[in-house]
Formats: sequence, C-alpha cells, structure tokens
Amino acid sequence: MIKYIKGMDLKLLAHINQKLSYDLLDRTMPQITRLGDGGVLWILVALAFVFNGSSRAVGEMIIAALILTTILGEGIIKHLIRRTRPFVNGIEEKLLIVKPLTYSFPSGHTSSSFAAAGVLFAVHSRLALMAVVFAALIAFSRIYLNVHYPTDVFIGVLLGLFCAHVVVSSFRGGFPGSLHLFSAIIFY
Repeated sequence: MIKYIKGMDLKLLAHINQKLSYDLLDRTMPQITRLGDGGVLWILVALAFVFNGSSRAVGEMIIAALILTTILGEGIIKHLIRRTRPFVNGIEEKLLIVKPLTYSFPSGHTSSSFAAAGVLFAVHSRLALMAVVFAALIAFSRIYLNVHYPTDVFIGVLLGLFCAHVVVSSFRGGFPGSLHLFSAIIFY
C-alpha cells in the first residue's frame, strides 16, 4: 500500500511539473507560498481579531490552532516519519524557492493554513471562504514548487482541520480539563 501511495505521489508530482508549468505560475507560486512562511499571514489575521475586542476569542482560537498544529506536525510527526522532500529525490527541475531544511511530511504551510481556515469556517466568519481559498493556494504552491509530495499536503489539510476542530471544541467547552488548560496557559 505504501509503495502504491509513493508511486501515485511521484506520478502526480510529475504530471503537475509537465502539464502545469507556466511562467505566470513560476512567478506567483513563490509569492503565494511566502504567505504561509512561519504562519505569518494567519498570525496577522489572528492578531486583527485579537485587537478587535468583540472578536478576540476568534483570534485566540486561530493562535491556539496554529500552536497545536506546529507542535503535532513540525514537532512530532515530521521527526517520526522523516520523509525527504521531492527535490532531495532528484525532482529539482522547478525549485524556485530556497530549499527548506526540515522534513517533508506533513506540510507545515498547509496544516497551519487549514488550521486557521478551519477555525474561521467553524465560527462562521465572513472571512472563511477567502481563508479556504488562500489555504488551498498555499497548499498547491507547495506541490508546484517541488517542496512537498501531494500526500504531504493532503495530510497537512487533515491535520490542520483536526487541530481547528480540537481548539474550537475546547474553547466552546467540548473538551474537559487538559485542552481548556492548554488554551488558558496560552492566553491568560
């Protein structure tokens, strides 16, 4: 099964490199991927909510979801799986950004983007659709730029949405004890 998934990853990556290679995308995808660098876009969105008194909790949820996805994805899963990036495996024909130094699985840009978008969607924010579009563009940019395999991005989406669900449920009182404590430590 894993061999099949790896084969599909390589086929899809090759298909994107062969069929979707355009000068316009070569110029815009590095800019789009930079929006997800360090979660900066999502941190700025969260801070805008935090400093808007009536929406402070939404900002706090986004920040908590970003922290949780970073701990799980970057801190734990990447170091357990240790998957090398596509450019390490010889797929370097379109590396238009600086080589990332961390492991590939899961995509941190994608998981943080979908964690923030998931929170906005869960709280019925007017920004939810725009956030999902930006999250999807950032996720696609990671594949287009040959720094992630499609499964890295797919699992990043699932991880981000999972973290958004956990945090929103925690803030709404759906999880007892430890997760409330997690959010209390971060914000109070």
